[in-house]
Amino acid sequence: MENKSISSAAEPRKKVFVSGCYDMLHSGHVAFFKAASAYGDLYVGIGSDATILDYKHRPTVYSERERLYMVKSIRYVKDAFINPGSGIMDFVETVDRVKPDIFVVNTDGGSETKRQFCKDRGIEYIELQRVPDDGLAARSTTSLRSANLCGLPYRIDLAGTWLDQPYVSCHHPGWALTVSLEPTEEFMERGGMSTSTRNAARKIWPYELPAGNEEMLARLLFCFENDPEQDKGHISGAQDSIGICMSGLNRHYYDNTYWPSRIESCHDEEILSWLESHLCLVPMFPRRPGCSVVEGKDITPEKAAALAEAADRCWDAIMKRDLQGFAQAFADSFAAQIAMFPAMIQPGVQDFIDKYAPVSLAHKLAGAGGGGHLALVIDGPLPEGAHPLTIRRRE
Repeated sequence: MENKSISSAAEPRKKVFVSGCYDMLHSGHVAFFKAASAYGDLYVGIGSDATILDYKHRPTVYSERERLYMVKSIRYVKDAFINPGSGIMDFVETVDRVKPDIFVVNTDGGSETKRQFCKDRGIEYIELQRVPDDGLAARSTTSLRSANLCGLPYRIDLAGTWLDQPYVSCHHPGWALTVSLEPTEEFMERGGMSTSTRNAARKIWPYELPAGNEEMLARLLFCFENDPEQDKGHISGAQDSIGICMSGLNRHYYDNTYWPSRIESCHDEEILSWLESHLCLVPMFPRRPGCSVVEGKDITPEKAAALAEAADRCWDAIMKRDLQGFAQAFADSFAAQIAMFPAMIQPGVQDFIDKYAPVSLAHKLAGAGGGGHLALVIDGPLPEGAHPLTIRRRE
């Protein structure tokens, strides 16, 4: 039976509307535009750079002007606009401007909210299956991003970090604990996951770490990132290069030095699996431009000692798989950090802390804080909005 929704030549052309980011324009988008345009003249709403950064916690691959140019150049598209709104319903003003007869979504982009939005405005709501054109592979932005993920690890700091800076460990020596993570997703820049050091690593090893002595790779990366000829005004902490290059769980000892005097590693599968089951990350927002987490710092021997002591307890609790002990040490390490660096808690961070406090045993900001990711210690299901972690094993 003929689909009555599709315009015939004898009928006036209907207005059809679709909306999306279209940041990595691919054949799947074109096939979707082609299918949607069968219902009438196609108008496209495009997510703005600001919306994508806020909603997906990453900058765009192509600017909104480039994306608008590319989408408008596709022959199935009558016209396109940058959506002025924000969030998942950023297209509301654009719809009210275009006044479409039909709103089309892919099945994986549909929602009851969008359906109700169309019902309230008298717009026909249609969901289409993702079907590639003949001879072409199915494409989605998510699958393309996954396929093109850089194989270099990330790192998460567990406890004691800031001691890898001599201006802290000169007050009291101690261990910093880090875990090397598989790149199961693309973490946001300026998010406390050592993306700046990872980006430096990509200049040496574009796709993956080479085989070899992991500590020597970490030393090489540390020296490369902290080239004495550079003029960036600070020395990156060694915990970043160690966390990226050295698999498993590691602790490294600092005593007024840039490079640790000792490194101890844990590759015990039971311990690593236990740690994975009790750690997760919540994306917040990138550290804002101009934010200085060292502004207003107050470093004293007593506060540095508290940080070192919490890191000791954290390691011991992990080795014993003592969840309550781990959570307490994790929380105490973070408390010691913010006692010295209160600017780690920037506006907006406390809202996330308050939201996830009831569903976690402890929390801390990843890296230097100021934004980024909130690391949680949990005992149970993954909280809504949280991401699991995969610790990189030794090959």
